[in-house]
Amino acid sequence: MIKYAEKLGGVPVTEDQLQRWTEELSAVYFNKPFIDKIIFNARLRTTGGRYVPSRRIIEINPKYLDEIGMDEVEGIIKHELCHYHLHIEGKGYAHRDPEFKELLKKTGSPRHCKPLPSMKKAEVHRYVCKKCGQQYPRKRRLNTKRYACGKCKGKLEKM
Repeated sequence: MIKYAEKLGGVPVTEDQLQRWTEELSAVYFNKPFIDKIIFNARLRTTGGRYVPSRRIIEINPKYLDEIGMDEVEGIIKHELCHYHLHIEGKGYAHRDPEFKELLKKTGSPRHCKPLPSMKKAEVHRYVCKKCGQQYPRKRRLNTKRYACGKCKGKLEKM
């Protein structure tokens, strides 16, 4: 982690602090200035951040600061800076592009961020065959009158 984050004594709370932290990360890891804007976007649900090329803006999910911490957010910022700098240079900035993968390795940026602990796990529905006892865990409910056991063709029952 770099010095600016240590100066904060914890989590950057304002977008101003986030902006300065990103500018410093860009200078340290990319040797290039970050001249555009970074903001918090609380509407992000399944991702740590995103780069919007049409507006040249980086959006960060503030829940990652609250739930996981500074190290993870630093990784997210570095990942989004990879998209940003490659886009500005006119190179391939999509996840599948070799230039992007190479820059991720060079800067030590993560390819993916950890899932948020608060994200609800998929509810598991369990069914069991009345005849042979075969168990079937499912994410979605199923109509037990329509389906039978794949092993013995017996009737299924919700556990």
